[in-house]
Formats: sequence, C-alpha cells, structure tokens
Amino acid sequence: MSSDTVPSSPAPQTSPQDAGAAPWMRLAIEAGPLAVFFIVNSLQGIMWGTAVFMLATTVSVILSIRLEKRWPIMPIVSCFFVLLFGGLTLALNDDLFIKLKPTIVNLLFAAVLFVGLALRRQVLKVLLGTLMELTDLGWRLLTWRWAVFFIVLAALNEIVWRTMSTDFWVSFKLFGILPLTLAFSAAQIPLLLKHQPVPADGQAGTR
Repeated sequence: MSSDTVPSSPAPQTSPQDAGAAPWMRLAIEAGPLAVFFIVNSLQGIMWGTAVFMLATTVSVILSIRLEKRWPIMPIVSCFFVLLFGGLTLALNDDLFIKLKPTIVNLLFAAVLFVGLALRRQVLKVLLGTLMELTDLGWRLLTWRWAVFFIVLAALNEIVWRTMSTDFWVSFKLFGILPLTLAFSAAQIPLLLKHQPVPADGQAGTR
C-alpha cells in the first residue's frame, strides 16, 4: 500500500474475513490512477499526467466509498495530498511537489502508526476492526510491520526520484511500488491466520 495505492485498509487483500469479496475490482480501483498516470505521462508529460492523476484519484476514492459502503480513511487522506501536491505542481509548474508527495504521506502514515503504538492505541484495529479480527498481539505486530514498510516506501521514493528520470520514477510507482505493496500484503497472511481470536470452543489461533 503505497501512498498512491492506499487501499481502504492497509491489508485488504490479506484479510480472511473480508466480506467486500471483490478483490479484483478493488485492485482495479486502487491501481487505476497509477496506470492512468503512467499512460498520460508517457504521452503528454508529467504536468498532464499529474492533472489526470488528480482526477483519477478522486474518482477512485468515490468508487471505493461506493464499493466499501463506508468512508475509507487512508485513501481519502492520500487523495487529499494528491490534490494538494498535484495542485502545487501545476500551479508552480514544478514536478518536485508531486514527487515529494509519496515520501511525505508514507512518513505521515508511519508516524501515526508509531504514535499509536507508543500510546497503546490500536490504530489499525480502528481502521480494520469491521473487516477482520485479530488478537491484541496480532494488531501490534501488524502495525509494526506496516509502519516499517511505510518508511521503506518513503526511502525508495526518495532514492528513485533523486537519482532517476521522471519517466522512470512514474514507471517505478506502477511497476515497482505496487507489486512490492501487494507482495508485502500477501506476506502478512500467516500472521493474520496465526493471531485469530480464540472463540468460545477454543479451536482458533493463539492470542
């Protein structure tokens, strides 16, 4: 879940109890803006790409709200920053802002999760409590993993945009960050299965 592909939950693909039931539709909605960004940037350049990316991200959030039938907090926050930094990019004719956006948003998400851990607040549980059930230990471990992963994504974004061309950076967002996020989400399945709450009959995972 990069800041541009932030799903309605940090690990919707990995939830064994996700009643949303439309993983491919959800993936298309979440990855669509990046694909559009890549195509338009290739044809018309970063400014047109940014403008269309802003529009596609807004549409993606609206469709996500209709699909999930709730307000997905993280995609909405990410959309806000896309509009903010995209607007600055277009207004000042400087692609620095849209390139910095993933770094800032990923660090923001990581900071929120780390602060939640420090205050013993289960931020992910608040976001995902209606989609999956985990033990307290499971929520803490999942939170640590996603917080660290957000920092890794921020570092990767900084390395790529500072050392590579704009076209490479846009391509990396679609063909690098997105697969990494999906792979990381899938890697959380064992944790989710291991830390299921113990039901009354005592036949589920450990606490």
